[in-house]
Amino acid sequence: MAELTEQQEQDVSRNTNKTRKSRSGLWFGIIMLLIILSVAGVGFYLFQQLRSQQDNLGGEVNKGDMQLIELSKQISGYQTQLAAIQSQLATVEADLAGKDAHFTKTLADFSQLHNERLDSSRNELNAAISQVQRQLGKTRGDWLIADAEYLLSIANQRLYLMGDINTTREALEAADQRLRESGDAGAFKIREQIAKDIAAIRNVAVADIVGMHASIQILQDQVDKLALLLPYTGKALTPPPKAGQKPTDKEIHNLLDQLEGMVTIRHSEHPVKEVLTPEEAQFIREQLSVKLEIVKIALVQQNEQLYQSSLADAKKWVELNFAKNAETSGFITELDRFNAIKIRSHFPDISLSLKMLRDITKLRLEADKATPPAEKAKPEPEQVVKPVEAAKPTETAPQPAETSKPVEAAPAAH
Repeated sequence: MAELTEQQEQDVSRNTNKTRKSRSGLWFGIIMLLIILSVAGVGFYLFQQLRSQQDNLGGEVNKGDMQLIELSKQISGYQTQLAAIQSQLATVEADLAGKDAHFTKTLADFSQLHNERLDSSRNELNAAISQVQRQLGKTRGDWLIADAEYLLSIANQRLYLMGDINTTREALEAADQRLRESGDAGAFKIREQIAKDIAAIRNVAVADIVGMHASIQILQDQVDKLALLLPYTGKALTPPPKAGQKPTDKEIHNLLDQLEGMVTIRHSEHPVKEVLTPEEAQFIREQLSVKLEIVKIALVQQNEQLYQSSLADAKKWVELNFAKNAETSGFITELDRFNAIKIRSHFPDISLSLKMLRDITKLRLEADKATPPAEKAKPEPEQVVKPVEAAKPTETAPQPAETSKPVEAAPAAH
């Protein structure tokens, strides 16, 4: 029994083991199936995710291509703008280069002009310094010669530019005095020529401008007294006396005098075509006064042509518009007398003495050649005026004061 019981227990244990093994195999299969199904689901899920990512990646690629195209267009626009900017920069650089060249040329021209002016000023300054040095080294005789040259130039100017005979003669006489005081041997021929010029100046007939002006003024005052050729209405009527008032003897006498002044009997060879109004008669007289005023202006200006033409015009106006009587004949005679006077005389040529003085070195050589050797004496050395002594009034200052005398006499001559 024990063995049977042990055997039965063994069988039961075996069956229990078999049952346990069969159950464990079933669970294992179920677990494996679940694992396979989960793996398949995960694979399917991953496959779906992969396809979704591929689709998204394709859209992003297309979007990136569009962005690249837009970016290319923007780059092309930027390149076009850059090319335009480069073109503008090239134009600006060309303008700057042109302006730079212009400014450089202008600066060079200005520098050259400045250098030329500087050289000219330097040359003038050197010439002035040389002249001062030469003048400081001159002797008294040289100063007298220079003073005589100045006086002769003044004489020529006063004669030919202003017709001042008196000042010209005084300047010539002063120049001759300077040459005499200089003691220069070459001044002898110049003094001879100056003497001829002084004689010629004294023979020049100068018109009396002041007297002629006064005489023409007198003629101008006589214009209102000349009788007109055509008749004209006379003075205004005297107002009649009041009613019931008898005129006195004095009033009657005045009326008769006025009547004699208003009524004039004249015989005329010309036919009377019209009667002038008082305004027309006054206009004729004023025209003659204007013509005589032009004659006076030409006389003061010494305009010979205007003077002669104005006198001829005034004479013609008198002959056409005024009656032929004694007063008109005397008026015309005075006009003819003025017409015969030359207000600007023909002046002699006095420029030769100035030319000879400016070439005095040649005259000195000729004088030395003409002098016999025995008569030539060794000249004493002349004392050169020092720069300090040149400012002394006893040596040089009086001479410029003497040269100014002819010039100051010019206004008095006019």
